[in-house]
Amino acid sequence: MSALLAAYLAMLAAALLAVLYLAVLAAAAFRFRKQVAPPAAWPPLLVVIPAHDEEGQVADTVRSVLACDYPADRLAVLVLADNCSDATAAAAASAGARVVERRDPERRGKGQALDWLFRERSEALDGFAAVAVVDADSRLDPAFAREMASSLAAPGASVVQGFYGVLNPGDSWRTRLIAAALCVFHHLRPAGREAMGGTAGLRGNGMGFSAEVLRRLGWPAGSVVEDAEFSLILLLEGIRVRYNPDAVVLAEMAVTGRQATSQRRRWEAGRAGLLAAYGLRLGRRVFGPGGLAMLDALADLAVPPLAVLVLGLAALTGIAWFWHPPTLPLCLAGDASLAAFVLCGLAIRRANLATWLALFAAPVYILWKVPLYAAMLLTRRQGWIRTRRKSER
Repeated sequence: MSALLAAYLAMLAAALLAVLYLAVLAAAAFRFRKQVAPPAAWPPLLVVIPAHDEEGQVADTVRSVLACDYPADRLAVLVLADNCSDATAAAAASAGARVVERRDPERRGKGQALDWLFRERSEALDGFAAVAVVDADSRLDPAFAREMASSLAAPGASVVQGFYGVLNPGDSWRTRLIAAALCVFHHLRPAGREAMGGTAGLRGNGMGFSAEVLRRLGWPAGSVVEDAEFSLILLLEGIRVRYNPDAVVLAEMAVTGRQATSQRRRWEAGRAGLLAAYGLRLGRRVFGPGGLAMLDALADLAVPPLAVLVLGLAALTGIAWFWHPPTLPLCLAGDASLAAFVLCGLAIRRANLATWLALFAAPVYILWKVPLYAAMLLTRRQGWIRTRRKSER
């Protein structure tokens, strides 16, 4: 066997293993059922909103929280105004939130701000059994607080992720396609992972915690993907994140290519860094207690972004067609499986027609990402940069 053929077969095997993992997730997602228990009494719930220069959005978010179908005397909002240079604090207070301000220009970022709040200002949690964290540009479904409380009351649950969707799907083809993608990444994948006995993972918005977990751990993740990192820290502590698809929070997504490029580079480079930082620790625990969850977390990190997998399999299919026909059926099966994976996500989430039609823009989106990935390979690691809102274009 030539070295060239061996390299091709190795790449094909790796791609097919990734596709197999996604296929198993899709099959498991059909078996998913949320775990809830009616609370004997509605637990006092604190909704924390970390905000940096969000005066244009934060008041509406606070009002969205306070409008939840939850006993008003057991629901409160705290806005963490982090290194703000605008009127975020005043806007939040006028909408009915308690405000805590933080000034630390040397330690900027959502993870650092939350860690400071839960460790240095832990008295903010006094009187609350449950804490939810939502972004400052979010709108909560009226059932969000009730669903979070019910999930956190389920046996063994101490961390819960809700469904994080798109607030502005009609703004552009890009936001419509993101809405479709989140049916897969924010619904099918966490549902499948939990159904298989893994951790659903945190998505950065619409997260719920028992106050005890936050008092004990704080927010020990400070990377640009602090949500995914915290998920791994929790797993290594023996805490699996549960998923509740009915605890819905919607947030604004990037409309322009410039906004989306900054956001995607940060997310995808950050996840690659997590594999390097946590891969060995997860691998060592695969054959111990909770080994299946560790293996799932390792696989989740190792599987490349869907666009990369699609491009890679398309290239391998072309090579098989022109150079190595015996492997063409495998390549075509992989292509079909990826398409089915995406379609399953939209079907399980019961996406509307506009979301289904957005899939026609997928080839454009995938091609847009090619120079993005090339730039990621050639530039230095990117730190946290606030994504500009559409009102700030």
